[in-house]
Amino acid sequence: MDESDVKQQERNELRRRAEEVLRGRTERLRELSSEDIEKLVHELSVHQIELEMQNEELRRAHDELEKRVEEQTAELARSNAELEQFAYIASHDLQEPLRTVSGFTQLLAKRYRGKLDKDADDFISYIVDGATRMQKMIDDLLEYSRVGTRGKPFERTDLEAVFNQVLTNLKVSIEQNGAVLTHDPLPTVMADATQMVQLFQNLISNAIKFRKKDEPPRIHVSAERMGDEWVLSVRDNGIGIAPEFMGRLFQVFARGHASSEYPGTGIGLAICKRIVERHGGRIWAESEPGKGSTFYFTIPARDAR
Repeated sequence: MDESDVKQQERNELRRRAEEVLRGRTERLRELSSEDIEKLVHELSVHQIELEMQNEELRRAHDELEKRVEEQTAELARSNAELEQFAYIASHDLQEPLRTVSGFTQLLAKRYRGKLDKDADDFISYIVDGATRMQKMIDDLLEYSRVGTRGKPFERTDLEAVFNQVLTNLKVSIEQNGAVLTHDPLPTVMADATQMVQLFQNLISNAIKFRKKDEPPRIHVSAERMGDEWVLSVRDNGIGIAPEFMGRLFQVFARGHASSEYPGTGIGLAICKRIVERHGGRIWAESEPGKGSTFYFTIPARDAR
């Protein structure tokens, strides 16, 4: 007997057993009295009503949940819009008085430096330095607020071209620090090309800035398709990030080092986060002090190769 005959016998046996079960159930139903059948029908009707009531409760709960989600989403969007507007207006309105303070302070420094005592020269220097740093913070705050309000429509963006543009923009810094940049093949994604340049430039310039003193920066950019998104990373061999700072890494004006040691306002990574989230992605970092850092971010693989 070959294998097909064995399978046919198994199917016949299963069919025979099923027919016996059906015959048994039919015979048991015939044995029921009309009173038993009415009772069974009543119980089934009650059960059906209970199921319908439960389904209705589930529908109401689902509708209420959807309504709450919609309301919270609308409130969050309104709150974000107000925050962006506030940041823009506050930063813009602060520009003029700050220019006045900075301009007259620089005039004081030019005209009276060395003509007063040393304390006066120091005080003027502090004011000039403070005004300069405040101007930079306002400029960065404006840039942060414009991520959502001044962004361009998404279009097919070749990240290879983006990477090359960043290399051009950072040419002086790369050469001065002896940085070595490598990359895997990068995809084409639906994105705001200008913001992609800003994103990669912020991450790569940070990798150059936070270098080890006795070792040239080595930075590698990679991309991997995972499901319906691209996971991109920027890995460096720099000083790394302290564990206690990881929780506030992407906050506005968050700094893990003194500005005298590593200049900057601490808003660059917050801008990166805004850009990635505008594109429907997420961003995070992994790091070990003294062994470098890797920043990851995702971009949806819409119409991408």
